[in-house]
Amino acid sequence: MTTDRDKVRLIFGLKLKQLRAERGFSTYDLADRTGLSPSYLNEIEKGKKYPKTEKIFALAKALDTDYDALVSLKVNKQLEPVAELLNSNALSQLPFELFGIEPEYFLEVMANAPAKLSAFINTIIEIGRNYDLRVEQFFLSVLRTYQAMHDTYFDDLEQQADAFLASHDVPNREPAGDVPTYLTQVLTGEYSLSVVPYDAHTYPDLMSLRSVFLPEKNTLLVNSQLSTEQTAFTLGREIGYNQLKLVNRPLESSMLRASSFDEVLNNFRASYFARAILIPRQTLHPLLTDLFRQRTWQPDQLLRMMASFTVTPEMFLLRMMNLLAHDFGLNDLFFLRFDNPGVNHSADQPRFVLSKELHLSRLHTPHGVARDEHYCRRQVALTMLTDLRDQQTQGQWNGQPICRAQITTYASDGSAYFVLSIANSSPPTTTNSSINIGLPLTDTLRNTLAFLDDATIPRTDVGETCERCPITDCAVRAAPPTVLLKEQQTQAIQAQIEALR
Repeated sequence: MTTDRDKVRLIFGLKLKQLRAERGFSTYDLADRTGLSPSYLNEIEKGKKYPKTEKIFALAKALDTDYDALVSLKVNKQLEPVAELLNSNALSQLPFELFGIEPEYFLEVMANAPAKLSAFINTIIEIGRNYDLRVEQFFLSVLRTYQAMHDTYFDDLEQQADAFLASHDVPNREPAGDVPTYLTQVLTGEYSLSVVPYDAHTYPDLMSLRSVFLPEKNTLLVNSQLSTEQTAFTLGREIGYNQLKLVNRPLESSMLRASSFDEVLNNFRASYFARAILIPRQTLHPLLTDLFRQRTWQPDQLLRMMASFTVTPEMFLLRMMNLLAHDFGLNDLFFLRFDNPGVNHSADQPRFVLSKELHLSRLHTPHGVARDEHYCRRQVALTMLTDLRDQQTQGQWNGQPICRAQITTYASDGSAYFVLSIANSSPPTTTNSSINIGLPLTDTLRNTLAFLDDATIPRTDVGETCERCPITDCAVRAAPPTVLLKEQQTQAIQAQIEALR
């Protein structure tokens, strides 16, 4: 966003404006003392102009300072956060253009209110430290906002996927088609890329990853422990990087570290492309239309639909979310992924982690809260994970995903959602995951889902977390409602004060 010259100009302007304010001079006062025009001084303070040597001497004299102090890039404590921000790579990495913000506008805000911006920057840094926020998490937050702005549907990527499918006969799983083999042939034949499987004997330290790209060798290492669906997605994403000509990218599948927002954005674009070629919208749309026309909830039909593609539940519901928002007008929804790691702290208190979330239109309930709180065990997302773990422990699970639905009403505010959930295991780890789409109960939803009034769909009052839940007769509560009680105590105090007044 900024060059070194931009930084020098802006720091000089900030120091000049601060010194002028400390001396109690207006821009016109300083103009009278230096012979420079007020408009020219204003341009200097905004970082748009840098004065010549003789004019700097005149400014230093008028402000009762010396030349070296004025031109030095050292700043006082008040401006340190701004200087640190300018000297870091943060500004160059922030995707202002995605949100329609001109970088010059941000610099002008910085120049006009450096003290307030410094306080704001310090606040953001402090929040990040308190919540152990890594730069990757910040970039992912920006990406989620970007997705929400576009209702998680990107027509340019859809067109790229359509163009690829028009020239490539990607097989479906049914009738039986070997999708990974076909995608490997595309990578090796069209992009001269080597696809090499690895295991615990060849690269033991990489077993927690699904793939690693080696640009120097134009080689993609793929974990041999992946399922067919995971392998297909990994290969499809690699095709996406090449087809979309995305050079700035993470090398490992799980993006251990991101050096720029471009890496995060390009990973998302390549992933979107992969889902679009594995689940073509022209194929998925009529299948969804038929499901939505059913008068009763048909989870088996949904699972058969998913099984016709070589995809995981997460890939399928993310792709389904694209079309729900764009084709069916259901753009006020959320996507959640809850994980239940294989090793629990206690058999009676299983650990559930909200690992992914995306909210369109507004922040829905539930959403990410403090890490030490317990998400409501009454939600279908968690009851399924509990049942799946029990089946696995007892040797009764058949290895197939579980699909359920629930109409949830949050006891805290009365908001109600239709929640569709699919639970499955996530190799190569022992983690189980439930993938969820939640849709507010609106007239649009009722007109779209003919089965919404099906009496077999459970209707359940739920809380966001146990610590915030007002339900008193909950049989699966994992913690007392400490947060709720504290809020009620605060409200009681405020009510008492108002009564006294």
